[in-house]
Amino acid sequence: MRNPENVLNSLSSHSTDAEYVYDRLYRNMFNPRFFMQAYQNIYANEGNMTVGTDGKTIDAMSMERINRLIESLKDESYRPCPSRRTYIPKKNGKLRPLGIPSIDDKLVQEVVRMILEAVYEGSFEDTSHGFRPNRSCHTALRQIQNRFVRTKWFVEGDIKGFFDNIDHEVMIEILRKRIKDERFLRLIRKFLKAGYVEDNILHQSYSGTPQGGIISPILANIYLDQFDKYMKKLKGVFDRGKKRECDKEYRRICGQKRRLMKKQKDAETEEERQKYIQEWKELDKQHKLLPCKNPMDTNFRRLQYVRYADDFIIGIIGSKADAARVKEEIGSFIAQELHLELSDEKTLITKSTDKARFLGFDIRVTPRSNHTKRTKKGIKARNYSGHVMLEVPTELIIKKLMELGAMKIVTVNGVERWKPIHRGKLAGRTDLSILDQYNGEARGFCNYYSIANNRSKLHKFRYILEYSFYKTLAMKYRCSKAEIIRRYRINKDIGVRFTDKNGKEKVRLLWKGSLAKDSYPLGKEADTIHKPKNILKKPTLAIRMSAGICEWCGKHTTELEVHQVRSLKELDDKEAWAIHMKRINRKESRIQRKL
Repeated sequence: MRNPENVLNSLSSHSTDAEYVYDRLYRNMFNPRFFMQAYQNIYANEGNMTVGTDGKTIDAMSMERINRLIESLKDESYRPCPSRRTYIPKKNGKLRPLGIPSIDDKLVQEVVRMILEAVYEGSFEDTSHGFRPNRSCHTALRQIQNRFVRTKWFVEGDIKGFFDNIDHEVMIEILRKRIKDERFLRLIRKFLKAGYVEDNILHQSYSGTPQGGIISPILANIYLDQFDKYMKKLKGVFDRGKKRECDKEYRRICGQKRRLMKKQKDAETEEERQKYIQEWKELDKQHKLLPCKNPMDTNFRRLQYVRYADDFIIGIIGSKADAARVKEEIGSFIAQELHLELSDEKTLITKSTDKARFLGFDIRVTPRSNHTKRTKKGIKARNYSGHVMLEVPTELIIKKLMELGAMKIVTVNGVERWKPIHRGKLAGRTDLSILDQYNGEARGFCNYYSIANNRSKLHKFRYILEYSFYKTLAMKYRCSKAEIIRRYRINKDIGVRFTDKNGKEKVRLLWKGSLAKDSYPLGKEADTIHKPKNILKKPTLAIRMSAGICEWCGKHTTELEVHQVRSLKELDDKEAWAIHMKRINRKESRIQRKL
């Protein structure tokens, strides 16, 4: 059995070659080590303890279970179970359908995902940022900030019901361009056609990929990569001219200033020299009010494009008619080639000095300004125009605080004021749990918007959460807010003292991290607290399972099951392995099946 890492590296080495065709991919589905790696990747996700339509969870995983799965893949008798349909709220108040696959399907999908990522990742365009390794919302926003300088128009794009309307035949034909293994393609088609169960009724899938499926993100990127490549070609056709032409009046005054400087040097008397200097200063005042380049130059055009999942934004240097034409052309391509439709209510043409909404940020370009500052060379330059500004929308701050139940808005003398309030739903928790809840909410929101230019607004967000925390504890202990501040003060900070599982006294403080601008934040790991380096790593699941040792009694055996629970509180004393896991304080362990 080949090492999965070596196989994936071999596949990745040909990814950048658009003409390379892959075959014999399906044989990797027979490698148990791929499934052990897949299990290693997904076992820690809390959703794996949610029961699928087959009534199973990730608990009781074993090599026997994996081998049965491989045997069904070998003779192609494997049939994915329909996903269980549930709904989660969207930001606009609507509901987003979510499909929950069975755990066996998740394992197979994870193996397929690893193979597809190795095959396609190197061929994706750099304008795509969603669901990709080392890419995030922040990398997309930084690209906008760097490339959309002096943009005149934004085209905000959104594809209507993208995940529900992917055409299965178009999807398979796109895959067939690079993959010639029909068995592998038939497996992917099975997942696309698996259907879903809602209210105990089976619904067939005629289009789309289930949101919540492990392979859905990579399939979505493969599908929309066709659009990314189309936008690259469109940019090559749309772009015109190397640089803007110089403004005629600006150039004329430049010539006059040079001639006056020459006259001033050749002047015979001081009075004559001062006269030329005064004339030069008057011309210089006019000069600073004129643009260097002609902003209406029709021979200069530029198009920039960035996509995150099914949301994209286009920056146009040109006329509004150019932006409208680009919108029409991309709408035609998406309809004809991808069988999708642009959302009319979300696909907008916006003037760049107004605000376009993308990934939760308001994006605008600073208008022309005559203010100057000295460059590194000591020369005065008008460097305040045309920069891309990323801003935290005030309405999103209000919406977030209201959703958390940490604030209410009161009107005092006709002026709206933000007032922190207690959160009664948290009062039944321990002090440490309440503190962790507030810290996670403050840290996650502030870290996500740390790239914003108007990040000073985050001080108000953190202030509201801080005083909501005080009021929640005050309600819990039936005392005043001032008493809570006095009781929980630790030097100059506020925190909770607690005892860890080893009996040591520890302190956890209310989060007061820096709100300074961070141009390179943690991205998708914005709310992750990183552990120090040089900590001994645990052996991987593949090593532990292949060792064949029961982690309870220490016996060598081939009959091992991996028992896993969402929380140790769920365990009772009916099963011996449950008692063992509570004793060692672990939510996952490999135990001999017969015990």
